[in-house]
Amino acid sequence: MSISRRQVIQSASASALLASIGQAVWAQTMENLKIVTGFAAGGTSDTLCRRVATKMAPDYAKSAVVENKTGAGGQIAVQYVKEAKPDGMTLLQTPTSILTIYPHIYKKLPYEPLVDLSPVTIACLFDFGLAVGPAVPLSVKTVPDFLAWAKANPLGANFGSPAAGSTPHFIGALLGKGAGIDMKHAAYRGTQPAMLDLLGGNISAVSGPIGDLTQHLPTGKVRILGVSGAKRSRFAPDVPTYEEQGVKNVTHSEWFAFLLPAKAPADVVMRMNAALRTALAQKDVIDGLAGFGLEAMSSTPAELTELIKRDTAKWAPIVKSVGFSADA
Repeated sequence: MSISRRQVIQSASASALLASIGQAVWAQTMENLKIVTGFAAGGTSDTLCRRVATKMAPDYAKSAVVENKTGAGGQIAVQYVKEAKPDGMTLLQTPTSILTIYPHIYKKLPYEPLVDLSPVTIACLFDFGLAVGPAVPLSVKTVPDFLAWAKANPLGANFGSPAAGSTPHFIGALLGKGAGIDMKHAAYRGTQPAMLDLLGGNISAVSGPIGDLTQHLPTGKVRILGVSGAKRSRFAPDVPTYEEQGVKNVTHSEWFAFLLPAKAPADVVMRMNAALRTALAQKDVIDGLAGFGLEAMSSTPAELTELIKRDTAKWAPIVKSVGFSADA
């Protein structure tokens, strides 16, 4: 599967046509659609859910609400959806790291991604950034600067991320490993709680989605030192990539995706796919997500399935090299 960063819904007309087929009858049986995220309100995951929810009613369902099932690094949300009826009324939105990294770090994960869930569509692509706050001197302006400062100041060699075992957690760990620093990690229930601690000077840095970091630039207390993409993010064009700064092996982007409970009938999956692709194709949704550093795009269920398989294989050696286990 190959999905371009710029593939911003090229099939909107086809999706709209698919969505219209049979939906008049379907909507009569639909009540309240629940879109479930494992992360706190105010972050990028929550924002995506709320933008999409506004487009799912009344055509797909009579109403659409977002439920924030936080905890266990997003696992609670996955388990909640896993156990829901496969009737198209409970929808999971999750970063793919919960599906592709967690199987490598938990011995007893309470779900099997492609057994307990039905992939529907990719939703967007985003990069990660490294932000520092008041605990770090203003003289620190680059990622190498921060790593040198952290090495000289072991008490400040720490960072927060949205969850233990998430992609930004591993990026932070890889930064420390590459510099020979024991970077202490603090896991939060989403990036926004971590940013509050950063602003308060309680932690030195946060590794998180670029959109979660740029929101706080107006405070004047946050500096973004680097981004994780293969090229500079259009949402922070003045911030160099890690690779530009000579930092290797931390070039990673991530996808948000939508999934239904396993055993959802094929027609339910396709109706949901069509409705989501239509929602993600709307200009106000695309522009709204861009404001949070998210690049809207979509896929078929089969493409998402292949992406999950590919990324699961990619992360196996990375997890092993870092040596992190959530069960330790």
